[in-house]
Amino acid sequence: MNGRVLRSELRRSVAPWPGLVVLGGSLAVFCLIDGIWWRGNAGWTAQWTSMAMWTRYLLAIWWPLVVGLGAVYGLRDSRSRMAELLATTPLPAWRRAALPAGAMALTLASGFGLLVLVGAVQVAQGPTTYLPLGWLPISLVAALALVAGAVFGMGVARALPSVLTPPALVVLVLLLTGLLMNKSSDGALPSSIAPNRLAQLSPAIAEPRQMLLTLSASVHLGQTLWLLGLLGTGFALLSAVTRRARLLALTPALAGAALALLILPGAPRDTYVVDEAAATLVCDGPVCVTQANRSRLPELAPHGKEALRVLHDALGDQAPTSVREDTELRALGDQRELSRDVVLVDFDERQLTDAKGERLTRVLIAQGLAPSCRAYNDREGGGYADVAVQSFAASWALHDGRLQPRAERTGYEYSVKAWAEADTAWKKLTALSPAEQRSRIAELHTAALACTGYAQLKVMAGETTP
Repeated sequence: MNGRVLRSELRRSVAPWPGLVVLGGSLAVFCLIDGIWWRGNAGWTAQWTSMAMWTRYLLAIWWPLVVGLGAVYGLRDSRSRMAELLATTPLPAWRRAALPAGAMALTLASGFGLLVLVGAVQVAQGPTTYLPLGWLPISLVAALALVAGAVFGMGVARALPSVLTPPALVVLVLLLTGLLMNKSSDGALPSSIAPNRLAQLSPAIAEPRQMLLTLSASVHLGQTLWLLGLLGTGFALLSAVTRRARLLALTPALAGAALALLILPGAPRDTYVVDEAAATLVCDGPVCVTQANRSRLPELAPHGKEALRVLHDALGDQAPTSVREDTELRALGDQRELSRDVVLVDFDERQLTDAKGERLTRVLIAQGLAPSCRAYNDREGGGYADVAVQSFAASWALHDGRLQPRAERTGYEYSVKAWAEADTAWKKLTALSPAEQRSRIAELHTAALACTGYAQLKVMAGETTP
């Protein structure tokens, strides 16, 4: 297959369309829709691994469609009624199959590669300075999945030349992908209703929501073997001219699936693993962040140290002694594990996303005095009472003359009630002696560490003790 023939195939066939669909459709999703992929540490342009994971996530849409488009391409000879004529030519069947398969593979690999390139440029222009190599296998397996799916669709359409073959393949692969695809809301680690090994036969992955999670090496190896087998079956079906050859063409896919099921991990904890290099802590004195977020340390360190000084003045020996990025995995809505000695920092928190200067110091003081057990971010929302309590504590520690909201007050009923109680508690607190005020703040700090929730509002007002 020389370059001239390949160029002719690309100009006169539908081979370029699958690659254009993957590229254009993905960019439309990422750039035209203001989705969760633009927010937090796991956003598609925030880190290299999350960028690769988000582009891989879209295979839930593109893989079934690409299989169907490959089937449409595979019907070309039967639609033009040239199958028998081409079979009489001296050119071997595999040589005839190599041209359309190569054209399809080239356009899909190019389209997906350009998508990854767009994401890579944006990540490189962002604040992160952490550059792992573990994201490359994630993207390479995704490209292989697209090529294998398209060639498999071409081979099935050549073996079953019917106008119903493409839509039937799309529906079938879409159903299987939806059944096998990991769900991101079933716990700290994504899981599926199907057995884990079987679920990994789908190249689509769960929605990325944990910056430190990546796919294990056994997943890459097992999926590569399975997809190579599927690619081999597709090409064999595309080349087969006899019924016996078509039956034998199933061998690569069956062998690839068997090997993959032996290698793929049997549990979610062995599928999605923590990137230990990214999770390594980098410290400036008592202030530590992960290697993945080390670019934030120069800004965080001085304000973290100032926050620790203010916390020591407010709480004495009971004050936290360090500031550390939270690296614990947890399910959406689960509580954090708090420590009296550590101010936990989660860069997905709404108030930390763009906090700088004195505002950053205030946020850290608030989290140290009244640590929040639940997240206050775009994925999990909530935290109205925690924001009111933290604003109350930070305003007292910084000697503000009035209650300074840490976040904009909202009109939600629960939020309105929380702020009303905070305003009332502030008036009561400022009427007390300095020693009584300090005692009240210490009680509030203990209640927050115990995750007493709504009871913290009553502690502020002096109506109960933790």
